[in-house]
Amino acid sequence: MAGAPRAAATRQLAAPEQNPAARQPTTVRVAAPEKPCPVPSPPVARPTRPAPPPLDPAHRTVGGPELAAAGLVAPAGAPTPPGVTATSWLVADLTTGAVLGGCGPHEYGVPASVQKLLLAATVMPQLDPTRLIEVTESDLDFEPGSSAVGLVRGGRYPVETLWLGLILNSGNDAANVLARLGGGTGGMAGGVAAMNAEARKLGAYQTHAATPSGLDGPGQYTSAYDLALIARACFAREDFRRYAATRMAQVPAQEAGKTKGYPIWNDNQLLHQYPGALGGKTGYTDLARHSFVGAAERNGRTLLVTLLGAESQPLRGWQQGAALLDWGFGLPADARVGQLVPRGQVDSRGRIPSQAAVASGARSENDRRWRPGWLLMAGAPVVLLGILLTILFLLRRRRASG
Repeated sequence: MAGAPRAAATRQLAAPEQNPAARQPTTVRVAAPEKPCPVPSPPVARPTRPAPPPLDPAHRTVGGPELAAAGLVAPAGAPTPPGVTATSWLVADLTTGAVLGGCGPHEYGVPASVQKLLLAATVMPQLDPTRLIEVTESDLDFEPGSSAVGLVRGGRYPVETLWLGLILNSGNDAANVLARLGGGTGGMAGGVAAMNAEARKLGAYQTHAATPSGLDGPGQYTSAYDLALIARACFAREDFRRYAATRMAQVPAQEAGKTKGYPIWNDNQLLHQYPGALGGKTGYTDLARHSFVGAAERNGRTLLVTLLGAESQPLRGWQQGAALLDWGFGLPADARVGQLVPRGQVDSRGRIPSQAAVASGARSENDRRWRPGWLLMAGAPVVLLGILLTILFLLRRRRASG
């Protein structure tokens, strides 16, 4: 499994679009039999995956009806996307939330370490990065030989170091500590429960976490669309963008175990080799194969790519992501096939408010926001008239009594 992002991208990304239904996509969906999602050629033997849960038809259309396609969906007249071995993928505009294209964007996949992004979206807002945390024996209970940052039992680390270890080195030890902290009295299990609750709030109804790290667990799954929702929530945070853009960090020395400090490097090659890369997250397990989330900026546009179920040949996961980003940057700025829904705008059945309801909701929010100033301006003449009438009434009473 693996880590994430690049140098020092500090530009504030725009807030998610508040009215996803305001612009209807003009797209053509290419029928799955004609343009299916690419598969490894020659075929690659893959482990048998457990059957995913039934795919709720309502959840397939979150973000727009075109995204229900099991095969390729792309804007009308767009060039053919590059061939990749990923079983599903999606490219979106990170600023506006416009989905530029995808292949099986709502098909179930296994996340591997890209699931750490859901942990970040859930727990990062809760924790002071300067807080010192002591590592426990249970924090170090994870699959032997899997990725770790090298935390030691009894060691005391700043929360910021844990985030850097999670994102740069894909540390499963760091994931366990952060999930324990985020779970409060519920511990690590409470942290996983919080991750699943956050997924629902984001509208990522095809995502279920069984482990905080993305190590395979029963009933663990996600989709390329859900990953884009989760990644967008992460990149909306300045601290996440800073961690994701870090190329190298230092793990401090510890009295416990008398361990010296040591450097860690970002293992996301997109950050090192793709111009304009902002970072992201890599992942791998035997079951999931390669998964990848990456973002990059070019000519004032910031795009996001997510992919699941890729093989490392002929291109590695990050290279497949880079090829899809190139394809996305080559599309017109107004191209879209759907929308990344804003947090909280999808109900538990995957339904999105109608365009009229969304517009009405936006007006109501604007009314609430600006009502005091409006009343001050519109009500001023009424107040003045009332004062004048009161003065006239008092003057008449004085004459009458005199």
